Amino acid sequence: MLSNSEIAKLFNPEPITDVADKMGIDDVDLMPYGREITKVKIDALKRPRPSDKPNRLILVSATTPTKAGEGKTTTSIGLAQGMQRLGESVCLALREPSLGPCMGIKGGATGGGYAQVVPASRINLHFTGDFHAITSANNLISSMVDNHIFHGNKLNIDPRQIVWRRVMDMNDRSLRQIVLGLGGKFQGIPREGGFDITAASEIMAILCLANGRADLRERLDRTLIGFTYDGEPVYLNELEVTGALMALLSDAVHPNLVQTIDGCPAFIHGGPFANIAHGCNSVLATRMAMHYSDWAITEAGFGFDLGAEKFFDIKCQSANLDPAAVVLVTTVRALKLHGGMDANSLETENPQAVSRGLDNLDKHIENVSQFNKPLVVALNRFEHDTDAEIAIIREYVESMGVKFAESRHFTEGGKGAEDLARAVIEVADNNRPFKPLYELGDSVFEKVTAISQKMYGAQNVSFTKEAEKDLLHIQQLGLEKLPVCIAKAPSSLSDDPLLHGRPRDFEVTVRGIQINTGAGFLVVLTGNIMRMPGLPKVPVATRIELHDDGSITGVG
Repeated sequence: MLSNSEIAKLFNPEPITDVADKMGIDDVDLMPYGREITKVKIDALKRPRPSDKPNRLILVSATTPTKAGEGKTTTSIGLAQGMQRLGESVCLALREPSLGPCMGIKGGATGGGYAQVVPASRINLHFTGDFHAITSANNLISSMVDNHIFHGNKLNIDPRQIVWRRVMDMNDRSLRQIVLGLGGKFQGIPREGGFDITAASEIMAILCLANGRADLRERLDRTLIGFTYDGEPVYLNELEVTGALMALLSDAVHPNLVQTIDGCPAFIHGGPFANIAHGCNSVLATRMAMHYSDWAITEAGFGFDLGAEKFFDIKCQSANLDPAAVVLVTTVRALKLHGGMDANSLETENPQAVSRGLDNLDKHIENVSQFNKPLVVALNRFEHDTDAEIAIIREYVESMGVKFAESRHFTEGGKGAEDLARAVIEVADNNRPFKPLYELGDSVFEKVTAISQKMYGAQNVSFTKEAEKDLLHIQQLGLEKLPVCIAKAPSSLSDDPLLHGRPRDFEVTVRGIQINTGAGFLVVLTGNIMRMPGLPKVPVATRIELHDDGSITGVG
């Protein structure tokens, strides 16, 4: 099969301004970045909606993934292409890629084969500079905090209790924990600090959850940056830097519009990870896709237990969204892994392993039902999958009364996803309001327990002494009503990344809780999860190349 870049060259997408025009977006609301990319100003949401049909949102999630991922983005793209072939008005609302995974283990995040968005290399690398703007805004805060302390510390900030960390959009384990301010009295005040990846920055979450400029400013103002020597909280507005942050984010707040290789529009905006952040694209881009189409297709990172849970309990509650249906992506290789096969042998036929792996699929189907949403299980077919293996999955899913669709979008594009598209359209007619997993008035312990038991299948939850101190602090600050965003290993339903299948009788260990008052949630750290990833032994970066004609290969 041709490479992603070779396939993309077979198509000649029309100018992005023409795509926007067909959607009904006025030229005055466009901020073009060349022929292929444009930002759409958030003021476009104030214009009349072009269609009088109801607009419906579809969430694409997945079973517990392998290291390579099971194709949520590719399936989302294929589904949109399939719907477009059926004559539907449809638009994608996806997350932006991070340079960390692009250079690390997963590579790009623009789909693949005949289900990809273009221009892939530009999107995967610097795109419109949103990640750089977020990084700069985040690190301006860090600089202002240290500068304030250096110049007299009027706010009485305790350097030992600064909760704001620096970020960069790259995987670098050596920067997780560092000492700042060394080199003498003119180099700042020495203290411990560290870097997270930009996708885990609270600025990223704030941008993605904000519903406009005023909300963005309000969220920035109320962001917690540390505590005084007396234990009093210090908020960002006290540094008088919000105006500068708004200026740095002035372009980043506008959603980016691109298209699939066959012309289906796609908003790609915001990029928090789902294992260490809330894992959803921006509210503004989601609203934009819904405003200018009848069907908006979005995805949430990693398995349903991570990104989708946060999509419902954080994003939907904050933005008053309610998807019409859920697509749960699974693969033969993932079920083989959860059925006990070695990760290096997943291309070998093994119906018995597939059968054993159905336990993982069963748990995710159960998880979707917890939110009261109609469901389609989508089998993302790979070339090594056999009909016998797929038949096992189909028979099992249909025996549960759940819609099943095999999709070949990777090799056939929209044509290969038409069955999936028809299934989604059918089940969306059975839409019913979603039920949150917990009430915001529940205690933090009750919220974490609800997610751990209902989503992960845990028997109980334990808090380390450090986490208990964090919990007491949260109670003293009156922040218990915030939703929780659990940071957890993505490769397992449990907090142990090595436990595949459907673990039972396990305990989730909470080792700390971070307060994100700007984003409006509490980050609950479990297991050994890190908010700054490291590179693998052989990073994707080693195969990326710029050629003499200016083309880039190896990213996707």
